[in-house]
This record gives sequence, structure tokens and C-alpha cells, in this order.
Amino acid sequence: MRFHLGLKAALAVGAFCAQCTAQTYQRLGSCPTLGCILPPDQADFLPGQYFDIRVEVHAPLNGSEVIPGYTNPDTNFTLTIARDGQTPKAAASFFNVSEPTLETWNFTWYEDLFAKAANTPSQVRVAAKAYRHVALYQPGNYIATLNYRNGSATYANWTVRDIAPTRKAKNVVMFIGDGMTTNMITAARLIAHHQINGKYQSKLAMDSFPVLGHQMTHSLDSYITDSANSATALYTGHKSTVNALGVYADSSKTSFDDPKVETIAEIFYRLYKGGVGIVSTAFIADATPAALTAHTRDRGQYGAVIDSFLNGITNYTWTNWSGPDVLFGGGAEQFYPGKGSFQGKDYYAEFANKNYTVVQNNTILQKSSNSSKTLGIFSVSNMAKWLDRNVYPDNLKIAKTAPDGSNGTATDQPGLKEMTIKALEILHTRHQQDGFFLMSEAASIDKQMHTLDYDRALGELLELDDTIKATLSYLESIGELNDTLVLVTADHGHGFDVMGNVDTKFLNAQKDDRDKRGAVGTYQNSGLSQYLVANRSAPVGSDQNLIYNAGVNFPSNWDPRYTLYQGLTANPDHRENYQVHKTGPRLPALNITGFDNDDYYVNYVDAVTGFIVNGTLPVSADQGVHSLTDVPVFTRGPCQEQFGGVYGNIDIFFGLAGCLGLSRTSHP
Repeated sequence: MRFHLGLKAALAVGAFCAQCTAQTYQRLGSCPTLGCILPPDQADFLPGQYFDIRVEVHAPLNGSEVIPGYTNPDTNFTLTIARDGQTPKAAASFFNVSEPTLETWNFTWYEDLFAKAANTPSQVRVAAKAYRHVALYQPGNYIATLNYRNGSATYANWTVRDIAPTRKAKNVVMFIGDGMTTNMITAARLIAHHQINGKYQSKLAMDSFPVLGHQMTHSLDSYITDSANSATALYTGHKSTVNALGVYADSSKTSFDDPKVETIAEIFYRLYKGGVGIVSTAFIADATPAALTAHTRDRGQYGAVIDSFLNGITNYTWTNWSGPDVLFGGGAEQFYPGKGSFQGKDYYAEFANKNYTVVQNNTILQKSSNSSKTLGIFSVSNMAKWLDRNVYPDNLKIAKTAPDGSNGTATDQPGLKEMTIKALEILHTRHQQDGFFLMSEAASIDKQMHTLDYDRALGELLELDDTIKATLSYLESIGELNDTLVLVTADHGHGFDVMGNVDTKFLNAQKDDRDKRGAVGTYQNSGLSQYLVANRSAPVGSDQNLIYNAGVNFPSNWDPRYTLYQGLTANPDHRENYQVHKTGPRLPALNITGFDNDDYYVNYVDAVTGFIVNGTLPVSADQGVHSLTDVPVFTRGPCQEQFGGVYGNIDIFFGLAGCLGLSRTSHP
């Protein structure tokens, strides 16, 4: 529970409403007054976790916040810190650091959509300081006070959580089904597990976990999050701003000087020299894997993200980071020398020069040694989807997808299960005593939901579940299951659900869009699932060419006559026929030559037998967006009892850090 510090805290909360009207655009998230403290009010800390402090004083030159006679910011501001019941001290003295250099800059922002449409930005002058590489060790409540402009003050109430430095788990395996919601899990179970009279004869591997919780995904300054700031919350225990990785977003121009917060991977390595593994089916510089080591307010700094995996943060030495033991995924364009790599360097060579084994296909991966650090990059961009690798493999024959930068194809790609089990083999071999932290992400649940390709999204979710099952079996085989906390969750959700079925044969036979909609069956007309569980016989009249023996708990037919009536609540203009896209991932909307570049229309070659669905998003959107929904958290192993109930996304970090014993109550 958080205890506020009297009237000062009340004033801080009251001040928050000063900018309650700022919604679409904000001068600076978490800073409703003209004095800003980052980390802001309500921030929580792990004892001994390193972080930066940024304070800013703003002086608007125009717009609704102008104060007459105050066109230059106060450069004589002061910041004090006090633990509950103690006398405030100047921040530099409190943390025993040098007083930082004063910085100044200007920036502009739009107050609302009318200002944006009229191109009338508000201008702001800034004076700022940054206190780098500090920590709070004693649990309790603290208040940071910024005094500026002749008596104005901003307060930030901070809590250092009372978490004992007792290690309960040797290892953590953290699975992130990016964008995965309970509704998607329900749909995946329906198509891959057999029912008799409404009773499942088998369930998902994650269904067997003893503890189920739900985490709230709200962002720092918006209630809809992206994968960058949601991953930041999961890995640091601090909420941030959309597109920010491991930092609080400040107002400066550079994307690399924002106040940083130490991540769970960095703390684990700093304290134990434990093994760290990062696995993703996305390009490996994408937000969810990047947030474990990167610190930038711009998730698009892909080259710098790759450099951070290997070298940590340049000129920032809180970890003496030497790189993860395992780094597997896509995104070869950030590794081979060229415009996509950091400073044009060859990062395959950079990793090899630091004693990494570098592999570029699944065949070599499975033959490679478990005793050395390993970099595995298997394609350009995002890796191939489960459905294409296993059911429609011709879709992988795309020129210039090879990870070596040639004109070749990336047809020999591992799946999430192959990468995860290999990562565990390496981590266990290299860190039998000090343990490991592995993050494994099923990235394209999210990516395929964005493009309304529900079949591929559910295939990715089923691959995740298959990986979870294989992981539990592997951990048990090496005697580590009881010492490993296994956690399965998502970073955010999408507004997806299943509402009935679709008779695709009837739909395809109709000519009029309104008649095609008659193919949707709801309630009693939704019938039973026509997706067959693998290894069962095909129904009469099914397309025998699409029967695929995928192993247990995947559909063996991806194109039945009766499919799922499924969809998102937020989408662009598009066409739906509710059938699997056999020729590759879906593109539901596109820009048309001759029209505005930011206008998107129905893709005229997508779902051609279907009917038009009017979009609900701005016409500049070509895909669906994230939603507010809480997302599930499945846990088993040491500390599993900490993850039941409903809580914030930052509590995932504190639960994991507490289980690993990462808190420190005194300066090392």
C-alpha cells in the first residue's frame, strides 16, 4: 500500500488536473504542471535498482499555458529528496553525486486537434538537469520536491517496495504472447482441441498452470499502450510513454538522453552474472526483445538496439554488460553491413569478435555447441509464421529474405519451440550454478492480429502453447522444473473475439454483399467447430489437399467449410471472407496511387469472395490497433502464489525480481 505525505501529496494530485483536457496531444506525459520530475509521482522502485532523475522547468511562449512575464524558464530551480519523516536534502547531496550541468532547449507541441489542423504549435523553452545512476535502498516512502519560479512547486511521491533480498527461484522463463488476450486463447483452444458434447477432451498447456491472474496494461500517460512501454513496465517496474524503451520520455530532442531505468535482465546479470536469453519470432530489434537492454525514447532506433544487446549502453556502466548468452530471432538487415546496421558496421562480425557462435539457419542451429554464446538470426524482418512454415511452405520462397543479405530465400527457419529449447540447452550448459533468465516471445500473434490475419495469429498462439509444453518437459528432464518460475503473459491486447461461424461455401456463392452476410451463423446457428484436431480423420467433403498432420494440438485442416466468425473492434476499411489466406500473410488495406499517401482503402485483391466491412479507425490506418483489455498471467513454480488476482503490469517485474532475490537494501 502507498502512503502519501500529507498536504504536499494532495497538492501533487490536485495539480494533475491542470492538464486534464490534454488528451490527443500532451506537452510532456506525466508532467501536467510547468515543473517536471521524472520519475514522476506514484513511481515504484526495487531496493537497489539504478535509475536516472530528470527535472525540467517549462516556460511556454504561446498557447493556453502562457504566464505573463514568464518567457524564460527559471534556471535557479532546486530539487530536494526526503524519506518519510526525515528532513529534505538537496538531490545531489542525498545521492552523494555531483550537481549536474544545467541544460536548455526548446520544443513545440500541439495543444489539440484544432491546433494540429491549423498548424499552430505551442512553443516551450526548457531548463533542465539530469541526476544519473542513482538508487534508493531503504524501503519506504519518499517525496521529491522541485521548487521553481518564485514559490511554485511540483511533488513526486515515490515508493521503494519492501521486498526482501531472498532468492526463491534459480531460473525464470518468461513467455510473452505479444498481443494475446483471453479471447484469443479461447479461440485457439476451440480449433485445436477436441470436444464431445461441449466438453474438451484436452486443453492447452497453459490451461494446466496452477495460478491465473490478470494484469492491467495502462500506459503512463495513455490508457492504450504499445509494445515498447508495456515491455518497459514488465521489465523495469516503471510505466513509460508509447514508443519508449527503458526510459521516462523527456522533452529533449535527442532520443538517447532520457532518464533510464535498470531492467530485470541488467540487474540479474549485475548481481549474479546469471545467464540471459532473448528469443523472438519478430525482428530482434523489435520492442519486446529490445526493452531488455535498450534505453531510448524511440523504439525505431533499431541499429542502436542491436549495439545495446552486445555492448550495453554506450558510456553508461551500471551493468558492465557483456551481452546475452542467447539472442535468436529475425531482423538480419540490422546485422549485415549497410544502412540498416548501427554505423554501417557488420554486427555478425562484431558478435563473432566477442566469442559468439553465429548461426543463420535451423540446421546449423541444432548442430551448434551449447557451450558458447550464440547469435541466431534467421531471416530479414520478422520470421516466417507457423502456418507458412508448416502448411504453406511455398510462401517462404521469397527472394532477398536470406539472413546473409544475399538475394536468397530464408526457407530453413526454426520455430519458436526450436529456438526456445536450444536457448534453454545453452543457458543450462553455461549457467548450471548461477541460473538463467529467458524471455521467449511469440511476436506474430500481435503482428497478424494487426493485419486481421486471424488464422496466422491463432497458429502463432498454438505454437507458443506447444513451446510451453516442450519447455516444461525439457526443464523436468534436466531437473530444473521445480527451481524455475515459468510465467506466461502478454504485453497488451487487441479487441478480438469470436461471435459465431461462417458458411464459406454459401458466402462464396452469393453475389451481393448483404446476401453474403447471411453466411454468418450466431447462437444456435454457430454449430460446432469444423476444425479437426491433428491425427483425426478428415470429414466427408473436406479438401484433402489441405489436411496436414501437424502433430498434437494443431488443426489438421485450416480451410473447413464452416470457419470462425471472428474479428476486431478497431480496423481499417477491408473485405472479409473468413477464410485462410493461403498465399501468405494478409494485407487488408493499402494506399492507392493518385490518392493522399495517408489514405488507405480496401485491398482489392484481398478476400475477393467476401463482403466490404467499413472501417472504424481514421482513414490513415491500414491495420488494427491495440485495446485496453486486461491480459492473462499464467504461472507455475516458485513464487507462483504472487501472481494470482488482478494487478498492474509493473507488478510482474516486482514479482519476478522478488522471486529472484534482486533487491539490495544497502549500497554495494
